[in-house]
Amino acid sequence: MLNRSRFSYLASALFAAIGLTVLALSIVDQPVNAKADTVKAPIFEVDPLWPKPLPNHWLLGMAIGVWVDEKDHVWIIHRGADTLNANELALTKNVGECCAAAPPVLEFDPAGRLVQAWGGPGPGYEWPDSNHGIHIDHKGNVWIGGNGENDAHILKFTRDGKFLMQMGKHKGNKGSNDTENFGRVAKIWVDPKTNEAYVADGYKNKRVAVLDADTGVMKRYWGAYGNKPDDADLGKYDPSAVPPKQFRNPVHCVERSLDGMVYVCDRQANRIQVFKPDGTYLKEAHFAKQTLGSGSTWDLAFSKDPQQRFIFLADGTNEKIRVIVRSTLMELTNFGDGGRQPGQFFGVHSIATDSKGNLYTTETYEGKRLQKFVYKGMGELARSQGTVWPKR
Repeated sequence: MLNRSRFSYLASALFAAIGLTVLALSIVDQPVNAKADTVKAPIFEVDPLWPKPLPNHWLLGMAIGVWVDEKDHVWIIHRGADTLNANELALTKNVGECCAAAPPVLEFDPAGRLVQAWGGPGPGYEWPDSNHGIHIDHKGNVWIGGNGENDAHILKFTRDGKFLMQMGKHKGNKGSNDTENFGRVAKIWVDPKTNEAYVADGYKNKRVAVLDADTGVMKRYWGAYGNKPDDADLGKYDPSAVPPKQFRNPVHCVERSLDGMVYVCDRQANRIQVFKPDGTYLKEAHFAKQTLGSGSTWDLAFSKDPQQRFIFLADGTNEKIRVIVRSTLMELTNFGDGGRQPGQFFGVHSIATDSKGNLYTTETYEGKRLQKFVYKGMGELARSQGTVWPKR
């Protein structure tokens, strides 16, 4: 016969077990705390069928610039034959049926159809040994930076490729305080309000330069924190050190927001610095600060809402697009991963937005392509999304 004390012990144990089971079931039934694991941010999905195939057995080389004009036409620039291997040039070399390098400058309509392609050496100007960056200004003119070892110049064309102006001269670099030449330019952006061209200058120089967009005359320039540029070797990047008072190479992007702030990518310092248009320093923020090698801040574009609430930052070392709150420079979420499938990256280099909020990226190294990411509105997203494959 069971004694009273043993019965009480078993009853207590049974009730405790039942209680734990009920508690466990109630926990399972509760939804995951979305606020702790997700953020509200713009949603993107890759369009794996955009753009349409190129004609003439053309291939892209390292694609190192993208811009979207006022007609939502997407322009890119790439490095062509010099960055394609022998098998990719079999048609050019008359040893096979495919392929050949596409001309350096290509224009696509919103449906991804090729509209035109042009570029390369011609009379009256020095085509860069290696081009870098493309911008279509408010007058429809096309700006291209020279980025080869001896390139110290910028070219300006009409949208159909007619030469207009050269600023600087090949082999003309005299350092970051030269007012006539450049030092391996990375990107140009023209302000439609002031008709001033902002230049990320660049891979050899360490400054932002501002030009009159009609005459090419340099009006002002500055280095990191608004300092006078200094070309002294900063040594190897150390993420634990005090941030350098000068830009590292390359100064890789520059763009001005609608409210008049100038954003600059100091790529191998893993930072964005923000200035007034006259070069007065405002603030900075670091992204993936431990990144070594080629750095994390390659190019940026703004969202298309009137407030430009978000910055989209291309990170070609970590193979991601980082979505940043522009007012605070805080990262909300990121998407992408290394790879060659749609939505993945190999050296994501440049980024631009169209009027509908869609994103376009180009890839350097062996990436050699243009991709489109379709804007799908706002929603709850993981802080690190991986490949944004279409849901349907």
